[in-house]
Amino acid sequence: MPKLVVSIDGVVIKEVQITKERTSLGRRPYNDVVIDNLAVSGEHAVLVMSGSEVSMEDLGSTNGTYVNGQAVKQCKLKDGDTIEVGKYSIRFVNESEGPSFDKTMVFKPGQVPAAAAATGTSGNGVVKVMSGAGAGREMALTKVVTTLGKPGVSVASISKRHNGFVLAHVEGDAKPTVNGSEVGAEPISLKSGDQIELAGIKMQFIES
Repeated sequence: MPKLVVSIDGVVIKEVQITKERTSLGRRPYNDVVIDNLAVSGEHAVLVMSGSEVSMEDLGSTNGTYVNGQAVKQCKLKDGDTIEVGKYSIRFVNESEGPSFDKTMVFKPGQVPAAAAATGTSGNGVVKVMSGAGAGREMALTKVVTTLGKPGVSVASISKRHNGFVLAHVEGDAKPTVNGSEVGAEPISLKSGDQIELAGIKMQFIES
C-alpha cells in the first residue's frame, strides 16, 4: 500500500497510508495530511490514486510543490520520489513497485547491498535526535535500510546486518561524521552510544 513519510531536518515525524482515491495535503486541519507551517498553503496539493498508480497535483499553492527538486503542477509519483513542501520533505513509498528496501540507495564500489547482507540481524537500533527542530525524537531502525539527512545536502544510510548496524555516506558534499570522524567510501560499524552528525543535526545511535 502506498504511503507518505513526512520529515523535517532529516527526522521522520509521521507516516500516512494512502488508502483513499483522493488524499489532500495542506495547512488546514481538515486535510488528510496536515502540515502546520506558514510556508504551506491551506489546501496545498492533492494525491490521486488510480489502481496502483498515484499522481500528485499542486492546488495553486503560494510557494509551489517540488518533486525531486523540480517545481511541478502535476506528475505521476514513483517509489522513492521526494516531495518538498515548505521546509518539509515527504517521501513517497510504493512497495508494490518492487523490493521493500530503499530503491534509491546509491551503493559505493565494493559496498555490499544491505538487503543481501542482512540475513538475520542483531538487536534493535534507535537513532535519537540531539539537536535542531526534532531534538528528543527517536527513530527505530526497523527496516533493512534507513535513510537520514537532507537530499542534495547530505544523505546517509544505516543498514541492519547480521553482526550489527553500519552507517554509510550516500550522497551530498557534506559527509556525515561518527564521533567526530568523517565517514569515507566504506561503511562504518556503529556501537551503542556513537554520536552521529549529519547535515548539521546531531544524533545518537543506541542499540539494545
